[in-house]
Amino acid sequence: MNRLANSAQSGMCLMVALSVTCVVGCGGGGSGSTFSQNSNSQKGSHRGPAPVDLGAAGNYVILTKAGITTTGTTAITGNMGVSPIASTGMTGFGLVRSGNGQFSTSSLVTGQVYASNYSIPTPASLTTAIGDMQHAYTDAAGRTTPPPTSLPSEIGGLTLAPGLYKASTAVGISTNVTLNGGPNDVWIFQISKGLTQASGTRVNLTGGAVASNVFWQVAGVVAIGTTADMEGEVLGATGITMNTGAKANGRLLAQTSVTLIANAVTEK
Repeated sequence: MNRLANSAQSGMCLMVALSVTCVVGCGGGGSGSTFSQNSNSQKGSHRGPAPVDLGAAGNYVILTKAGITTTGTTAITGNMGVSPIASTGMTGFGLVRSGNGQFSTSSLVTGQVYASNYSIPTPASLTTAIGDMQHAYTDAAGRTTPPPTSLPSEIGGLTLAPGLYKASTAVGISTNVTLNGGPNDVWIFQISKGLTQASGTRVNLTGGAVASNVFWQVAGVVAIGTTADMEGEVLGATGITMNTGAKANGRLLAQTSVTLIANAVTEK
């Protein structure tokens, strides 16, 4: 009996050892390193930090304080808004004012366009949205739970698990970066300087991850390269620039301006 018990126990230990080995080293065949936060794993609805509440700013796919400009054939899906700058701060859209004066439309926008000089109740609604945008930025920047993982200056080639990530330097995406997690998992990136995404690169969401649960809090300029594909809610304290043919799935919420060149920006 003792011999049988010992044999069973040995087999169980071997299975556990194999399981641990597989968790650490039996990932898929893709290249690149994997960052994970074991402290982020939570039983329940999601992994990672709590999502950032965008409040009324979530009603807009692009929202800025200093203007939105476009050249070329841009396609915006969702509402746009500017405040406290007036509608003159939006150029290249060929805006057509509505009959009640509360919003404009554009052939480049599948949605409505709002400005602080439009008719009541638009000015007050935009003031609330801008306040909520700034609050969301401050919220994201101040998160400390779970303890943040230090983010390198180059994240291209990495696979990032749900979690809170913090960078004290500018961050670059020179090759594709992958965010792997489920549809309820959350990523928050706290970037104290700028974010530059190289031309032709992608932020890949895998495992069911969704753009609305990815938050890029960036203190410096956000520059998205030609034909690059950005995913997530971009909370910028400075300008956001998209180069020719780049795409963004999520939102561009800037405390200064957004510059577009024949881009597609789609609310997710």
